[in-house]
Amino acid sequence: MTDLGPVAWPPEPIRTGRLVLREPEARDRATFIELLASPEVHTYLGGPRPRDELERELPEAPGRWPGSFVVDLDGAMIGRILLRRATEHRRAAAVGKADLGYLFLPRAWGFGYAAEACAAALHWFDGVLPGEPVVLTTQTANTRSIRLAAKLGFIEVERFWAWDAEQWLGLRPPATPPA
Repeated sequence: MTDLGPVAWPPEPIRTGRLVLREPEARDRATFIELLASPEVHTYLGGPRPRDELERELPEAPGRWPGSFVVDLDGAMIGRILLRRATEHRRAAAVGKADLGYLFLPRAWGFGYAAEACAAALHWFDGVLPGEPVVLTTQTANTRSIRLAAKLGFIEVERFWAWDAEQWLGLRPPATPPA
């Protein structure tokens, strides 16, 4: 994956009804480790990483690059959203397009935070890179993620086999600029 290109970063924090999307900070490191080491979070992502490995390797302020947002609820990180360019190791339909990814702590599941945060990140994306489509890939077994993708406007482009599981690739057409 590569970055989004000439995007002013970091943006002002993005506020929704309940959440703040902001740049990662050093205070988020423990939550990043929790997310990346969680078997529940990584059920459809190839499995968790070992906590001791993450403790050694993760920088003080992880994930600081254009398109990397911390999802903050009441002053604490509950998840992460990524918007990055899909590279050649992905499906041809995805290469060069922005790719949406997200991880949320299990205790934050089921409250609509992912939908709210992803919609806000996509709105930001439409403002800084108007006219660009976005892709999203998830395992077909991850039905919750596919439902969220549909809610966000993604339509299925293809299914394919990778990472020892059937994958679902969705595309969100470019937002129509106001006339």
